Amino acid sequence: MKILLAILTRDLRLALRQGADSIMVVAFFIVTTTLFPFGVGPEANILARIASGVIWVSALLAAMLSLERVFQTDFEDGTLELLALSPVPLELVVLGKVLAHWLTTGLPLIIAAPLMAVMLNMNSAGFGTLMLAMLVGTPALSLIGAIGAALILGARRGGVLVSLLVLPLYIPVLIFGAGAVEAALLGLPAGEHLQIMGAILLLTLALAPLAAAKALRLAVE
Repeated sequence: MKILLAILTRDLRLALRQGADSIMVVAFFIVTTTLFPFGVGPEANILARIASGVIWVSALLAAMLSLERVFQTDFEDGTLELLALSPVPLELVVLGKVLAHWLTTGLPLIIAAPLMAVMLNMNSAGFGTLMLAMLVGTPALSLIGAIGAALILGARRGGVLVSLLVLPLYIPVLIFGAGAVEAALLGLPAGEHLQIMGAILLLTLALAPLAAAKALRLAVE
């Protein structure tokens, strides 16, 4: 636990010093969401109908922006190689860095989501489910993204590659995240959607650190 906290604290300090990643992710989320009314028109009923899907798609795209940097800096300055040679389990390193990534990108998206929901005229009945779905879904996005970030280490045009790798894996989160909000807006139970999202989170929590650590070991060899 001490190792996990040490890695988390280190990455949070680095993120706070740079600051650009969190601002960029939230700004991209807001700009992307804002563009949809220009594309589909200002009709309030249409915006309310597509609001949950728009917010989730924008969140997925925004979450990918900073994935390339999750391991890249440590890979370039040799820190990752030292961690791989140390007795510290690399899976624990991955978990700490994923948690830092979620706190600096996923959490700001959750905070900004209700504002975007208001802008898209979403009924207030869906706000609570939207926040809960994003609270469960965004950590899964960071965990899945860590696998892609580890696989593209050292590759040219890694940003494009990581997008191609993780976008298909993001689809279940998108389907059930948007589905939960739609169910709440229609007055239907959203529990099943949220339970499936919880299962996705637990599955990624169990498998993603193992897969990412394996990819990191191959990258530093």
